Amino acid sequence: MATTTGSTSANPKVNYKYRRNKARQEMRAHVTSFAMMIFLTLIAFIMVMSGFDKYYVFPVLLLLAGIQVVLQLYYFMHMSHKGHGAVALFLYSGALVALIVIITFMTIVWW
Repeated sequence: MATTTGSTSANPKVNYKYRRNKARQEMRAHVTSFAMMIFLTLIAFIMVMSGFDKYYVFPVLLLLAGIQVVLQLYYFMHMSHKGHGAVALFLYSGALVALIVIITFMTIVWW
């Protein structure tokens, strides 16, 4: 009897242990990414409150925000799981088109 969780054992105890171990690993990944996002947010607040030059702070804030978006997608929106290939393709394609549009309009306005 094969289950959809990845364990192929017919023994229900083995399946329970497998699911429990998988849930533990997933929870550890969620807590770790959440702690990283809190840390990145604290870095952003400290940079803004310390009075660094805005030409230094703004790009670093955008980088920190991008890292947090990736962490949100992969851990909290479950993009790291199997079966999300098409969703990831459309998401990244849309992000690429948006980036190209932003760069295009910035180029038109500045030149």
